[in-house]
Amino acid sequence: MESHEILRSAFERTSPKEIASELGISLSLVYKWSQPPEEEGQGSGSRNPLDRSAELIRLTKDPHIIQWLCQQAGGFFVRNPRNPDHTQREVGPATNAIVQQFADLLVSITTAASDRAISTPEAAHIRSHWDDLKTTTEGFVRACELGNFDHLPARHS
Repeated sequence: MESHEILRSAFERTSPKEIASELGISLSLVYKWSQPPEEEGQGSGSRNPLDRSAELIRLTKDPHIIQWLCQQAGGFFVRNPRNPDHTQREVGPATNAIVQQFADLLVSITTAASDRAISTPEAAHIRSHWDDLKTTTEGFVRACELGNFDHLPARHS
């Protein structure tokens, strides 16, 4: 879905007039954000905040920008695996990697909480393990979606 389509959909649930007023911009500019960009030759829209944010992230190569945006929306950013085309084709090793990273996370939590307090560096270490686990799991799910795990071994009872 293109950015202008996302904004058009959002404007169906929120008043563009209210958005323009809160942002201190013209209503016509808000409506232009929900139209295809002019450079595509088919619309009269202007570069919208989503396109500008994506360009800022691309130019700075700083993941903190998207992480901050996700936090503002009440969520977290999960990076996709680096090489989705080179994902393992064996479900066993991929599953073992997830289990191992989960075990590493549990060790970090247990170690940090052993003194009944978790320091800021310990919390950062836990966050790092958690983010690694989310990325590994995302790689597993993407491999499934790409059909890399379509021939799972039969289950033995």
